Amino acid sequence: MAPAPVPVVSLTDCADPNALARQSARIATLFGATPTVLPLTGPDPEGAAALTLLDLLRSTDLIGGPTQPVVVLVNIAPRDGHWPNGVPFCYFRHGQHLVISTLSQRVLAPLATYLGLTEVHVTDVREVLEAAAAGWAELREDEVEEMVRTQFRSLWYVPLLARWLADGREVPAQAHAVREAETDDVRVAVVDNFGNCKLDRPAAELPGYAGEKSLLVHNRHEGRDVRVRCYDRLPDVPLGEPGITVGSSGVGFAELVVRGGSAAAVFGLSQGDRVLSLAG
Repeated sequence: MAPAPVPVVSLTDCADPNALARQSARIATLFGATPTVLPLTGPDPEGAAALTLLDLLRSTDLIGGPTQPVVVLVNIAPRDGHWPNGVPFCYFRHGQHLVISTLSQRVLAPLATYLGLTEVHVTDVREVLEAAAAGWAELREDEVEEMVRTQFRSLWYVPLLARWLADGREVPAQAHAVREAETDDVRVAVVDNFGNCKLDRPAAELPGYAGEKSLLVHNRHEGRDVRVRCYDRLPDVPLGEPGITVGSSGVGFAELVVRGGSAAAVFGLSQGDRVLSLAG
C-alpha cells in the first residue's frame, strides 16, 4: 500500500529550473503530492532561510484545532572544504512537523532563540543508506555508493531521509546541540516585494526602539549612518518617510520601511547587508 500523501515545503539554493524540476519530481514520487519549492536565490541564502524557516514554523501555530503534519526541507550548499562532501543534514520535529535541514548555525540559531529548539539529530549519508538497505529499502550496494558520492545530495538523499523519517523508520543519527545567535550585527534577512527590509531581530531588542524611538541605520548610498524614527506599525509612518516598525515576520521582528516606497532602494540595502549593531 502506498503511503498517505504528505505536504512538503522545500527551501533550497539549488534553484535553477533543471534542479527545481528534478527535486519536485522526486519529492512528488516519494510523497504523493506536488511539493512547494521556494528558491533561495539572493546573496545571503542562509539568512533568508533562517527567517523563512522561523516564519514557516510559526505559521503552523494559532490554528485553534487539529492540524496536518508538514515536512519541511532546507538545503543550503556551502562547499567550504571542511566536510568531505558538503555540510551534513540534520533533522528535528516542531510539534508534529518534521524539518530536515543543512546543519547550519545561522539557519538554526533563531529557532533556538525564539522556538526553544535545543538539539538536532545529525545524519551521515552512508550510515543511513546502508542501514536502510540492510533493513527496509530495496537498494543495491552500487546504488548506495552512487548516492553517497553524488554532489546533489538534496536531490538523491534528503527526500529519502524525509520519507523514511515520516514513516517512523529508525534512522541512525547523532544528537547535536543548537546555540542561539552570537553576533551583535543586525542584518537584512529578506527584502520583500514592496522593498521593505525584514531584519533578523525583534524590534524590542534594537537599541533605542523603546527609549529614544529612533535608531542609527546604515545608508549605503551615502556611506554613513542616518537616524530613522521608530513606529509601532507601518500605517503610523508618514507617507514618503522611512521608519523602523514591528513587521510581520519572526516574533515581533523589525522592518526598515519607507511608507509608499522601497526602503531597499532608498538605503541601498540588499539581503545580508548589515543595518546596525546591538553594540551601538
